[in-house]
Amino acid sequence: MSFPRYPEYKDSGVKWLGEVPAHWEVLPCRAIVHERTAKNEGATCQDYLSLMANVGIIPYAEKGDVGNKKPEDLSKCKMVAQGDFVINSMNYGIGSYGLSDYDGVCSPVYIVLKPQGCVVESRFAYRVFENRAFQTYAQSFGNGILEHRCAINWDILKPIGVGVPPIDEQKTILAFLDRETAKIDALVTEQRRLIELLKEKRQAVISHAVTKGLNPAAPMKPSGIEWLGDVPAHWEVKPLKYSITKIEQGWSPQCWSEPAAEDEWGVLKVGCVNREQFDYNEQKRLPLELEPQPIYEIKPRDILMSRGNTLELVGSATFVAEVRPRLLLSDLLYRFRAKPERVEGEFLVLSLRSPNVRYQIERDATGTSPSMKKIGQGIIREFVIAIPPLSEQHEIIAFIKDETAKLDTLTTEAQRAIDLFQERRSALISAAVTGQIDVRAAM
Repeated sequence: MSFPRYPEYKDSGVKWLGEVPAHWEVLPCRAIVHERTAKNEGATCQDYLSLMANVGIIPYAEKGDVGNKKPEDLSKCKMVAQGDFVINSMNYGIGSYGLSDYDGVCSPVYIVLKPQGCVVESRFAYRVFENRAFQTYAQSFGNGILEHRCAINWDILKPIGVGVPPIDEQKTILAFLDRETAKIDALVTEQRRLIELLKEKRQAVISHAVTKGLNPAAPMKPSGIEWLGDVPAHWEVKPLKYSITKIEQGWSPQCWSEPAAEDEWGVLKVGCVNREQFDYNEQKRLPLELEPQPIYEIKPRDILMSRGNTLELVGSATFVAEVRPRLLLSDLLYRFRAKPERVEGEFLVLSLRSPNVRYQIERDATGTSPSMKKIGQGIIREFVIAIPPLSEQHEIIAFIKDETAKLDTLTTEAQRAIDLFQERRSALISAAVTGQIDVRAAM
């Protein structure tokens, strides 16, 4: 759908804004919002609020154990009221901002802004700050190495000019954006639901193949394991220790934060095993003054498993099909290999990532902190897996690769649709709040 432009425009005199409708005012940000700097003196308010990227302001209790922790002393936190606009001064450009529906307190490093009700509707001010062009311009004055993480402050924001239509017109624009963005958001929700269903289907395909096989007519037998159920009668059900070599643990020297170049030694980070495919870009550069220990160098056909991580990620395993030279095993990773006369490494990893093994991992992981659970070598060696003959393993591996490739293609298409919808949403907001389209007749 296309929308007309306004009948007449004028030069705003503002670099990022360009022309605006002739009857709009051009005002600095300080005229539509003012900074709220009041602190939580005496820690009288205990309602700590979190700001999550692309989510907004939520009570800390709803955030879960991710991101920054609630400070013990809330007296230095900033006060937030319903209708205030909160910006993470470091992460504004990656969606870390929101309009608060709550009274409470937030991090002292956040920027808290209160809309000037006589000049602007609070949600219109929010739409202005939601505009990607405005964000990019504001962050161009910030400080930082990464463009999208340049720190900004109120002194940077307050002189930036914005277009301000009359209050009645602001209400019309808001109603239009509410209606149109709701339609787009519904389409995005449908695609996200599809991605979740595809993810569940993918996991079900893998799980069924590595525990039930590919032949639905194959005779079955009880595995003797409650969470495994029946398995094909000709399969073995054995602890993992009979199918793997010795488990090794790596080395964790103090490394540089940046990745190692191809000709440099690097130490793998635990994140290298979080995805189904081994990610050798998840590594840190070993300082030149430290002597590498080649016994820990990663080789093709290694199987890597995290020994410490969150409950959802501890015990994540990956098969090293190929790897660049000079990458070392870290202390938070285990390494072992499949015994080739019994099991293929790829099949073993598919089994280790299946729900029945994940059940065993999450049941037996230890640690009091939700953000750091650990799994011991002795426990790993006792994991129970079902093992078909080698020829059948090869068939299962080929089948899973073929089926998951189809599902991954559908997932990619759904994600591409989400990206397009979100681009459309962002462009629509930008055009409406800068007066590039006239939506008055669309309501």
